[in-house]
Amino acid sequence: MSNFPWELFLAVFAVVVPIFAFLWEFVFVGRKRLGYRVQMDTTARQEATSENAGAWRRLERESGAPLVDPSFVLLRIENTGTTNIDTNDYAVLDDIKVGVKINFPGRRVAGMVVTELSDEFLRDNFGPKSGLGVRNVENSGRTVGVIELPRTPLNRGQHYKVLTVLERAGDGQKKFDEPEVVAGIKGGVRTGRIRETKSRTGVPRWLIVLVYLLVSVGLAEPFVIDLATGPPAPLDCATGKLTVTGSTAFEPVLREATALYAKTCPDSGFTVDTHGSAQGLEAVNQQRSPEVLAFSDGMKGNRLPQLLPRPIAFLLFTLVINKDAGVQDLTLAQVRDVFAGRVGNWKELGGNDRPVRLVDRESDSGTRTTLERRVLGAVEPGENSNDCVEPKAENQPAGVIRCRKGDTGSLLNAVAGTTGAIGYSELGAAAGREDVLTVRIDGQPATLEGADHGAYPFWQTEYAYSYGELKADSLAASFLRYLTNQVGADIIRSHGDRPCAELANPVLCHPS
Repeated sequence: MSNFPWELFLAVFAVVVPIFAFLWEFVFVGRKRLGYRVQMDTTARQEATSENAGAWRRLERESGAPLVDPSFVLLRIENTGTTNIDTNDYAVLDDIKVGVKINFPGRRVAGMVVTELSDEFLRDNFGPKSGLGVRNVENSGRTVGVIELPRTPLNRGQHYKVLTVLERAGDGQKKFDEPEVVAGIKGGVRTGRIRETKSRTGVPRWLIVLVYLLVSVGLAEPFVIDLATGPPAPLDCATGKLTVTGSTAFEPVLREATALYAKTCPDSGFTVDTHGSAQGLEAVNQQRSPEVLAFSDGMKGNRLPQLLPRPIAFLLFTLVINKDAGVQDLTLAQVRDVFAGRVGNWKELGGNDRPVRLVDRESDSGTRTTLERRVLGAVEPGENSNDCVEPKAENQPAGVIRCRKGDTGSLLNAVAGTTGAIGYSELGAAAGREDVLTVRIDGQPATLEGADHGAYPFWQTEYAYSYGELKADSLAASFLRYLTNQVGADIIRSHGDRPCAELANPVLCHPS
């Protein structure tokens, strides 16, 4: 069944079925239809004012007695089918002249006229011996006004109207019951019973049904195809196990990508174990296995010559600052002064009176290395505090408090919870936090365009490292291709980074 053209079949089905349903309803079984409309059913009570009642006060029976709560009903009897209705089509015995009965429970018929004939030649069907008549009968102690209409032949689209004057019969409820129209057609739609047809100015019901059917088929098509053909074989699925380690800044991308790859390729398995770029590179170098990949924020340098780099993405980083600092825009020179310890209080830079506290990453962090190389132009000194608030020793000389955290999440938490703290992280992680502020550098926010054109300095290429060349059919090679195809590119973009191929200057992503 996998070769069966399900797409073509469902497309033809979506067209043929509505057409057949329309023909069946309106051409075959729906040819004969007799319908009616209640176009007016209103009273002439003096509920609001009688100053201009005029002739309404003189509504009376033939005996001269005034009508009790007079009401007026206008009904339209019509042929709503696609073929003509003859006198023999009415579902009554041949010797019965009445084809349609109209009952008015709780009301007495005071007068009736047949009016607004769609064609003049219909008039002869309502003569003295046609069966046209009016009766008022007692039914279970309640008066019911009855109008009897003859078996009138109606060509397609023809109609006539019945205007009736009634009065209340007895002490019934204030609101009158709806008129009851009784009639039937031999061989008509469903039971052939006459049906109320309400005037519509909008989209016909059959067209609405048709649209719903087409939409339903369109929505169901992918599921039907999946059930009939089963899941398609992925174009580049590999089997085995792979450990992914390295950059904590790139960890959210790696976790989402490995999860989606494993879902697409069930025979693959991943372990994501990130502790920093340098530690990831050491792990690959020590294990010397094609089943381990390390991701690093930037190049490894001249060490570990057996590790081969592959540029994957262009990462944006940002400085993050505690909201109490009152600062959100620093020049590059001010950033260097702050991280060198030459600024002790944010008020020195126009901010609030809060002490500067520096929150760093570990010395082997790729994010920290990127900050030192691309922004500071210098290596940061070591930390002097464990909690980012107090110095390690009581007799330690006074100075700017500096602490460090092992991963991106811990750093962001420390900055958010420490008055006057400043740190740095991958942009995607910082952008999702409402408890810290991102800092512009020389008025430039962290944007791809700014970094791509040299206006924003805090960026880095994310590299994937393997021990030696990878076999083309290995899980590691397949996963790296996955990161650079459409699905992987979408994941990278969703976290605020960009695939290298999308840069205006792609050479920025190449090893240098």
